Amino acid sequence: MKYIAISLLTACFLLLSACKSEEQRQAEIEEERQEIEEMNQRFWNDSLTNAASDIADLARMDSTILRFMRKNELKGVSLAVMRNDSLLYAKGYGFADEEGKQPMQPTSIMRVASVSKLITAVGIMKLVDEGRIKLQHRVFGPKGIIRDLEITGGITDERIYDITVRQLLQHRAGFTTPKGDPMFNTADLIKSSHLDHVPSPKEVAGIVLSRKLGYTPGERSSYSNFGYMVLSLVIEKVTGKSYWDYMQEDVLKPAGITSFQAAGNYLADRHEREVRYYNTDLDTIREYTGSNKLVTRRYGGNNVNGLLGGGAWVASAPGLARLVASIDSIPGVPDILTLNSVREMTRYNEEPPVSFGWSSVPEPGKWQRTGTLASTQAMICKYPDGECWVMVSNTGHWTGYKFNAEYGKLFDQLREKYSPAFPKRDLFQKQTYLPM
Repeated sequence: MKYIAISLLTACFLLLSACKSEEQRQAEIEEERQEIEEMNQRFWNDSLTNAASDIADLARMDSTILRFMRKNELKGVSLAVMRNDSLLYAKGYGFADEEGKQPMQPTSIMRVASVSKLITAVGIMKLVDEGRIKLQHRVFGPKGIIRDLEITGGITDERIYDITVRQLLQHRAGFTTPKGDPMFNTADLIKSSHLDHVPSPKEVAGIVLSRKLGYTPGERSSYSNFGYMVLSLVIEKVTGKSYWDYMQEDVLKPAGITSFQAAGNYLADRHEREVRYYNTDLDTIREYTGSNKLVTRRYGGNNVNGLLGGGAWVASAPGLARLVASIDSIPGVPDILTLNSVREMTRYNEEPPVSFGWSSVPEPGKWQRTGTLASTQAMICKYPDGECWVMVSNTGHWTGYKFNAEYGKLFDQLREKYSPAFPKRDLFQKQTYLPM
């Protein structure tokens, strides 16, 4: 019996050692996998260059893009093409900084204007997935998410208390702009509200909420930059973090994106790898601070940073493609949202808008997001066949948001001629982990 007991103890010891060894092996495998994934992320976020997409079979496509730029007086553009979550092509054209003779690169980051609304919608839906908010939750007042008197104290239109998270996402909250868009007339807000400083987002919200709504929430739709700035405040209230910190840490980092930044208002605020901005309209306007100083529209004309989630992100074209890969329910890049949230964001309906964050879903499987500022034009188009095209420019066009239709035509032309010529590869994956 003594020898049997010793044998059993020895067997148990060997079994536990084997289990521990297997656990250690799995831990080492996971550690190595994470190291490779981090290396891949650093590569396409920080190190990817035009040389990776200098492809002879696509030289004519490059020429077409350059002609498009000359025709429309664009200083620089960045293009990313993704298929089924694999980044096939990423290239910059023209200048990121013409004065400094710096070429546009895939890693160049630019203001993306209202494409920021897509990023913000993803942040909201992540909170929905986590059960921290519901789409039907009211936003303002004693029964709402935001109860701060600084924001809600001046409310006189009782209908404001009925506004829901869903209505903000769908531009159906009742906000209109009879006095001009409050997100783009900061100097007027300072004057009319007798302020001696640039109002914070919360102060802007308080000013706008003291006005009467343009229509009953849910009754119809009216595009609202202000509504998405409010969604940024919702994120701050629910998470206890700043909007920027939450989005960076809890949304973008899990998607593998590390290059996005908060926009500044002046050239001196430029981030590393951020472009210089241009505009085909050379008119000057009053500085947004109310100083009466004349400035260019692209630098100091608007409080871009104050837009928050309504329009203040700076991003790269490949980074925006990666974001789409993280919310498209296509196998490949892991999604950061549930399938239900992806479907909710991209609901197709003949009477828009019903989608969240996207500008439009003109047909099932086709999702579009555009962005326009005096300093940039941006467009994302995800197609039913799994391709996603992203183009961002550092030049604002005099036609404003109407210029986005030109991007759409260019995408259609290039897809028809050159989609078969793209190499079968994935620039998101410089190195793939193959367990031994």
